[in-house]
Amino acid sequence: MGLFGKDSCERSEAGMAKEFQVTYDCADPGAQAVFWAEALGYRVQPPPEGFADWPAALTAWGVPPEQHNSRSAITDPDGKGPRVFFQKVPEGKTSKNRLHLDVRAAPGLKGDERMAELEQEATRLEALGAKRLYRIDGNDMDEGIIVMADPEDNEFCLD
Repeated sequence: MGLFGKDSCERSEAGMAKEFQVTYDCADPGAQAVFWAEALGYRVQPPPEGFADWPAALTAWGVPPEQHNSRSAITDPDGKGPRVFFQKVPEGKTSKNRLHLDVRAAPGLKGDERMAELEQEATRLEALGAKRLYRIDGNDMDEGIIVMADPEDNEFCLD
């Protein structure tokens, strides 16, 4: 059973679970892709076969140079996690995220060992441009998290 009584793993009558990607609106897709690839152990999606790099592919497709950083994506090198897509938008972030990632940095760990692992990961991500917002130590209901923001101030949790 799920947290609130319904089994969250039940399949709908429509069939199998759907593949999905996570999409971020941002100001600098290339920089966000590099940050999140490092944070998640992903890789920046390579260019299509036959092209040495993305600028060569985009130029061949007639994309103007000023639009070369209008999107980027990262993928799980093991093919298990969802693709993460970054698209440039003109407006900046204006309020708290309604959806955020929980980066599972200390699965299975508890207490001081867990928080030490989260602190170590927070420090690594700060060196990449993330900001530490606050820490919540564990209690009877939660095991403890560190809330962070990526380089464009999108909140995420180290869990």
